[in-house]
Amino acid sequence: MPGQKENRHWKTNWSYSLFQSNVFAGITVGIIALPLSMALAIAAGVAPQYGLYTAIIAGILISVSGSSKVNISGPTAAFVVILLPITQQYGLGGLLLSGVMAGVILLAMGLGRMGSLIEFVPYPVTVGFTAGIGTVIATIQLTDFLGLSLKTTSIHYIEKVILITKSLPTLQWDECFIAISTILALLVWPKLKSRIPAHIIALVVGSILAWLCRHILPDFNVSTIGSRFHYTVGSLSGNGIPPLLPHFALPWQFPDINGKPIGVSFTLLKELIGPAFTIAILGALESLLCAVVADSMIGTKTDPNRELIGQGIGNIIIPFFGGIPATAAIARTVANIRSGGSLPLASIVHSIFIMLSILLLSPLLSYIPMASMAALLIVVAWNMSEVKHFFHILKVAPRHDILTLLTCYTLTVLLDMEIAVAVGMVMASILFIKRTIELTGIEFAMSEGDINKQYPELPKTIVAYKIKGPMFFGVAQKALKILARTQSEIKVVIVDMKEVPIMDMTGLVAMESIAKNFKQNGILLIITNVEPRIKIKLRKIGLRKTKNQIEFCQSLDAGFKKALTSQHL
Repeated sequence: MPGQKENRHWKTNWSYSLFQSNVFAGITVGIIALPLSMALAIAAGVAPQYGLYTAIIAGILISVSGSSKVNISGPTAAFVVILLPITQQYGLGGLLLSGVMAGVILLAMGLGRMGSLIEFVPYPVTVGFTAGIGTVIATIQLTDFLGLSLKTTSIHYIEKVILITKSLPTLQWDECFIAISTILALLVWPKLKSRIPAHIIALVVGSILAWLCRHILPDFNVSTIGSRFHYTVGSLSGNGIPPLLPHFALPWQFPDINGKPIGVSFTLLKELIGPAFTIAILGALESLLCAVVADSMIGTKTDPNRELIGQGIGNIIIPFFGGIPATAAIARTVANIRSGGSLPLASIVHSIFIMLSILLLSPLLSYIPMASMAALLIVVAWNMSEVKHFFHILKVAPRHDILTLLTCYTLTVLLDMEIAVAVGMVMASILFIKRTIELTGIEFAMSEGDINKQYPELPKTIVAYKIKGPMFFGVAQKALKILARTQSEIKVVIVDMKEVPIMDMTGLVAMESIAKNFKQNGILLIITNVEPRIKIKLRKIGLRKTKNQIEFCQSLDAGFKKALTSQHL
């Protein structure tokens, strides 16, 4: 199969330079993924180490079991909007359990060869999702960016905005200074064309500024990872991130919102199935979109079904090591390719880098200000929102695409991702059906001039139609209405089906209804150029010469000749 050779992960001509470039790429991506993984975990409502555990396990498992050689998987911003409500309602245990369920769904999607279907989701739908997700993430991060003191938290976006607005009098200028400094570093550093990722420089700048200001200004105070998060693992306890690697634990033994093991029950699984499907669908879209981007950059061909299987295997196993749901990250994958990554080795090295960072740098990571993490996520949210593409679609797209874009965006922001994904997929399907119906039509098989020239003896009681396009629900009714308007003086109707590739049950029933109507009115139906498999289906539902006034001919010319010799004239 085309592209199969490219997907053989490890079968390549190894050399020291190839090994070196992939190790360097892995370290580069690891530097980017380290702060992002922590920030995204915090945004999802859990401690930062769970984001690091996700990047470690996903970086190894999914890269080995998936199809893409260069995708870097881990926690992504796209998931934050889905994961935060789960954490707020069910705690860490519910989040991990929904991750396992999403993994099973992804695996089933891959085994069911649904990868190619996911690829056909319209662009306005994906842009609507991502822009909505970016808006929600940026709004959520305003709390830490501005250092606000919120008395309560809310799942719903409007309530969040109201709470943030009411809390503006509690704004802390210390936090704002660090956040703005971090954003400036994120924006300015890339212009220097340095190979060191801007993410790490920005957090270093924010951390050093916070440390210096605390020692110079006695009243200066900002929240950090160390002051916000605490851990207790056995006899080991402390602030910030535990200097321990992820270890095996059953997801349902992790706590719910009350701090007790969440356990497993049919009721809980029923409540989590909706969020799990949303995680799976969004994860599939994100990973396959990432694969498309990577393929266009390096000229490979990713098997979408195998990639979903890899994502499924990864997400089933990740929660057993304390990791939250993961998928392929486009920004990290692009950074991997640009840094020289061409094999899964780069993703594995990125995981090893994060492992070593946990073991060696945990005390330093605790100094990172929460305002810097919020600033980092706001920039990520802006980048993923694709603001230019969003407004470009509004300017140039057809009306139905604009409606789809705005609907997906509004539902993502104002309601939740479950509803947005469901409505978005339904709208995508309806748009596809509508446009297929518009492309499919029924018309006269030949012009009047051509008929008079080729069949000068053809009487006015014979009429010939040609159906162009697939015959399924919607289209079938359209064809039925045209044929049903056949005038009473018509005695023979020829229907050419040369350009009908498929026919579903609705189309078959429509043809059966037409045949019965013609028989009652003494009209002969002649079907020409029908595909053998469609002909078999028509006969199965009862359209036979002996039962109906119907004939099958292999060509339109044969159909006209049959009509001319018919006793119906």
